[in-house]
This record gives sequence, structure tokens and C-alpha cells, in this order.
Amino acid sequence: MTVADLAFYAFAIVTVAAGLMVTVSRNPVHSVLWLILTFFSSAGLFVLLGAEFVAMLLVIVYVGAVAVLFLFVVMMLDVDFAELKGEMARTMPLALLIGLVLIMQFGLAFGAWHQADGALGLRQAVTPDMTEVHNTKALGLLIYDQYFLLFQVSGLILLVAMIGAIALTLRHRTNVKRQNVLHQMWRDPAKTMELKDVKPGQGL
Repeated sequence: MTVADLAFYAFAIVTVAAGLMVTVSRNPVHSVLWLILTFFSSAGLFVLLGAEFVAMLLVIVYVGAVAVLFLFVVMMLDVDFAELKGEMARTMPLALLIGLVLIMQFGLAFGAWHQADGALGLRQAVTPDMTEVHNTKALGLLIYDQYFLLFQVSGLILLVAMIGAIALTLRHRTNVKRQNVLHQMWRDPAKTMELKDVKPGQGL
């Protein structure tokens, strides 16, 4: 067994174990920390596959932005964990039933899995030859050339989801002073400042 094989098994075991701890941890802060470890282990697997760009992208975007954002949101929110545990206990039978159905479906799918004769060649025909093109350039050619429309549609879906989340969580409070930009732009400069002649010994 080579060093690459040992590294693969180490990263794979850590990824699966950390992903399991994300779901079973009682403390949400610990779940986010386990999630960060999962991302790092997945990045190590990408490095072993020769996809250094995807690995660095995973670390920079998911660990540096998303996971830290989750951590700050979890720490700032006032969450009633007792109420969450009560709701989880009520929905546990349904969740176990859904999980059992999914496991059975995976078993049926992988048990009857047969690879066609030309499947490997068809998959290799989509991606450029890695001996001639660097993986970063090959990824760019796939995303921005062959699958450009799908990439733009996925970005549009994320934009709509972000706008929907902002619209659902936006609350207009009445007792909060807000800035009126148009009122500031249209005001009369002559009425903006008022001079007061304050005499010595007297106040305003």
C-alpha cells in the first residue's frame, strides 16, 4: 500500500466521521466545527485526485466564507435547543422511515448496477485530456464553454433564492428612523442651515 492509498483512506475516514458528527452533535457550534473539518478532508481528497484548483476553492469559499458565516449566525441567534429537541423527538419516527426507504433505494440501485461497454469512453470524451490541458483550464472550458447556459441558470436560481430569503425575512419596524435619500437630495440648500445670533451670556 502506497502513501497515496494511506492518505486516501485517512481523508475518507475523517470525512465520513466528521460528516456523521455534524448531524449527531448536540451543540450547533460543534456541528459547524465538524463541518469545517469535513471540508478540509474533502479538499485533501481533491488534491489526491489532482484537482488542486477545486480543493483550494473548497477551502477558500466553503471554509473561509460559508462555514464561518454559519458559525457566526449560530453564535448570534438565540435558539431554544430544548424546543428543537422536542420537535426532533416528535418527527424521529418519520425521519427513520424516510431514511430506511432511502437506504433500500440505494441498495436496489447499486445492487442492479451494470456499466455499459462504452460508458467509460463517453465520460472521458466530455472532459479534455489531462495530459494536455491543466485541470483549472479544463474546468473553465467545461463550465464556460460546453455548459455555459446551465451555469448561468444555476446562478439565476441562486439569485432568486437569495432575493426570496431577503424578502421573507425583511421586517419594517415603525419606531426606527430610516434614511430618506430622495428627501436629502431634493432639499433646498437655503433652508438646510439656519444661523442663530447668540448673545453672550444667553443660551439658545
